[in-house]
Amino acid sequence: MIIAVDGPAAAGKGTLARRLAGTFGLPYLDTGLLYRAVGRRVLDAGADPRDVPAALAAARALQPADFTRADLRGPVADMAATAVAAIGDVRAELLEFQRRFGREHGAVLDGRDIGTVVFPTAEAKLFVTASAEERARRRHAELLARGITADYAQVLSEVRDRDAQDENRPVAPLRPAADAMLLDTTHLDADAAFTAAMALLAAKLSSHGA
Repeated sequence: MIIAVDGPAAAGKGTLARRLAGTFGLPYLDTGLLYRAVGRRVLDAGADPRDVPAALAAARALQPADFTRADLRGPVADMAATAVAAIGDVRAELLEFQRRFGREHGAVLDGRDIGTVVFPTAEAKLFVTASAEERARRRHAELLARGITADYAQVLSEVRDRDAQDENRPVAPLRPAADAMLLDTTHLDADAAFTAAMALLAAKLSSHGA
């Protein structure tokens, strides 16, 4: 069984996807980490994440250790990931990795194009969203908790900029799959979001013996 969890940054899809994976005994893949790791490799090489040859070379050179780096979060990593994710050749390079991961044992995958591109025939699809203001508040709190000085207005601007890039990129733009179930977490904490997601997924999951 494949459960696709898509949505914009800081909507809570990662926390939700990990919990769903644990609940149903499925492997979990944060596909955003793939693009973050590629972006970091490009930056390490002193190149521009928008540079196609540099980004493609970084994608082809990915190693498991790249996914455990401590610098894959934050504004710099966010924008680098967004830049490389807009490159069709990079997405094609990483597409088979994601599909192979899901095909092996089933999986819960979160990202921005799981339900539309990676697994368009997934048994269950969630599109998790929240207002830009609430997502910026969450990201701002996360940065402060990590000891990173951050200005809320700047974080909000970055959230909106990233949304615009994700939604308007020519390859695999961020949008709900036609058969995705919408979950707005603006006024939900993690537990409430999980409860709401389980209610939405109940019929789908029961048909697969979950």
